Amino acid sequence: MLMAAVLGDLVGSRRSEDRVALHARVQRALAEVNEMLSPVVPLRLTVGDEYQGGFATVGEAVRATLRLRLALAADVRHGLGWGSADLLQDEPRVEDGPAWWVARDAIVAVEEEAARPATRWRRTSYRRAEGTDGPDPATLEAMLILRDRAVADLDDRGLRLLDGLLGGRTQRDLADDLGISASAVSQRVRSDGLSAIVAADEALVVAP
Repeated sequence: MLMAAVLGDLVGSRRSEDRVALHARVQRALAEVNEMLSPVVPLRLTVGDEYQGGFATVGEAVRATLRLRLALAADVRHGLGWGSADLLQDEPRVEDGPAWWVARDAIVAVEEEAARPATRWRRTSYRRAEGTDGPDPATLEAMLILRDRAVADLDDRGLRLLDGLLGGRTQRDLADDLGISASAVSQRVRSDGLSAIVAADEALVVAP
């Protein structure tokens, strides 16, 4: 089966003072995105605060990574890989195959880039297994670089607004939630480039 594998890892989670609460928060976030996007392999925790899942398209996988980042309200890395995947065992579920291998390569690349001062904001990367058709890695990497940089510049309020807009909330609804004017929300949406991030996300709905 061809699919887009997603590997996720919370940065610095071992330093959390309340591991139980963190674990519960990750479980809630994974459940929310599973319900929202219906992956072919549901997102699930694997070891510690690492998680994985699989999607029918790379576009859906990319959309999932942004929603997970916002739902977790934490620093998180993602590696995406397009390729074939094999089910080795059903319960507990064990999978293998090129999709997972290149997703692992992608998350390792993110970790290496985030260690450099010039690209410390990198959080998402994509690889395609050799011999498979799928989104061009160079093109998608360019989009992910721009999205990672834009999201990294957002403060807590900007992240909350982005989360609301992605969830279909109106600017007026968000203004009421935050206790600010609709004009203030509109200004933040423009100045933070939130409309561009939402538009890019919507374009991925029909992406392969």
